[in-house]
Amino acid sequence: MVFSSLLFLFRFLPCVLILYFITPSCMKNTWKNLVLFLTSLVFYAWGEPIYVTLMLFSTVVDYINGGMAGYFIKKENKKAAKFFVFLSIIINLSLLGVFKYTGFIIDIWNAVTGMGIKAKELALPIGISFYTFQTMSYTIDVYRGDAKPEKNIINFGAYVAMFPQLIAGPIVRFKDISLMLRERTITAEKLSYGSLRFITGLGKKVILANQAGELFKTVTAYSAGNLTTAAAWFGILMFSLQIYFDFSGYSDMAIGLMAIFGFEIPENFNYPYLSKSITEFWRRWHISLGTWFKEYVYIPLGGSRKGKLRTFLNIFAVWFLTGLWHGASWNFIAWGMYFCFFLIIEKLGLLKLLHKLPAFLCHIYALIIIYGGWLLFAWEDITHHKIFVKAMAGITEAGFVNKNIMYVVASNAILLIFLIIGSTSLPAKAGTWICSKNEIFANLLKTLFITAVFILSVAYLVNGTYNPFLYFRF
Repeated sequence: MVFSSLLFLFRFLPCVLILYFITPSCMKNTWKNLVLFLTSLVFYAWGEPIYVTLMLFSTVVDYINGGMAGYFIKKENKKAAKFFVFLSIIINLSLLGVFKYTGFIIDIWNAVTGMGIKAKELALPIGISFYTFQTMSYTIDVYRGDAKPEKNIINFGAYVAMFPQLIAGPIVRFKDISLMLRERTITAEKLSYGSLRFITGLGKKVILANQAGELFKTVTAYSAGNLTTAAAWFGILMFSLQIYFDFSGYSDMAIGLMAIFGFEIPENFNYPYLSKSITEFWRRWHISLGTWFKEYVYIPLGGSRKGKLRTFLNIFAVWFLTGLWHGASWNFIAWGMYFCFFLIIEKLGLLKLLHKLPAFLCHIYALIIIYGGWLLFAWEDITHHKIFVKAMAGITEAGFVNKNIMYVVASNAILLIFLIIGSTSLPAKAGTWICSKNEIFANLLKTLFITAVFILSVAYLVNGTYNPFLYFRF
């Protein structure tokens, strides 16, 4: 089940909201958390009933490991506490290894040894990369003393399985939400904000991301001989906008739903395409994943405290793992190494040089590097990479531009304007300015906007067929 579906919008979500709001807030929200936990299991089981047991297993394992780590920390027995942290990490990484990386590892083994071992095809459990990271962070935080062990398994189960952010994040650390599991209030302001945020995310996904994806599909359907330089650049621009609106739209919907249920969770995006360097881009894109790797990998390895060489090795480790986290394929590892290279180059002095250049030049530099990264991300096979890189460099028989791509661009001009403006902070700034001038008019405009976006999104869902969530495969 996905948020951008009629089933979710008109059946599942209304039922959950009714159940949630008629359930009393007694016993420190335990009953409300039970509703969230059980309905989240239904949400997950709708698409993958078998793998609910896997998520429940991960939940129980880390509930026990976190509890035991906390118990031994209290007894000042760090060695025993560390054992349960390692046990949590080993079990969770083993789950990821078996279900996500078995085929990839066997393919590498076969290539190296010449053997022909056949791996059994295992469907990737949706959201496994997200919820295993959440449960691991819980046990680690308990060991560090950053969070208290959760004694109420219903609360912990709700934390792990919470359907708004179960499938594609944001990755929420237990220490950021533990207090809200017990003490939270539902206000008219939160309901209004949550609804606005959810519908905005729905519009990003259905109206913008899906249409950008269709245009990207149109360009990738061109044969190598018909792919002009302009078409190649247009295609990768469309993929860049598709993945941004797809993923940030999902994050908006997750943040909105969590607000409706009384929670406040961290932002996951901050207009990443406004960045003037790759360092800045990765502070603005998938913020929760970057924070997770920084806190649980980069800093424990020594961060930047042990000299330049060690810093660069730590960056390499983080980005190798980041690439691998995104998928069991060489293109994702190459994607991670690609950004690792530019982050290290910027640390070596490029960032200081960029600060001296005009802002628009820095912005162009960042976008070109980002587009290059999305080229690696978009396809697993190297054939498409070669075709697009050559065409973007002007090495193509089709020339710079032709009537086909001119027609595609011209006939989608209004959509392109919305895509480009929507990826910037202009709409938010315009909204803030209008609010400062006339709050009543601003509220009326907001209501009309949200109503129009919701109706248009539903209309697209009724008539459309192309509706993938790109980050579901991770």
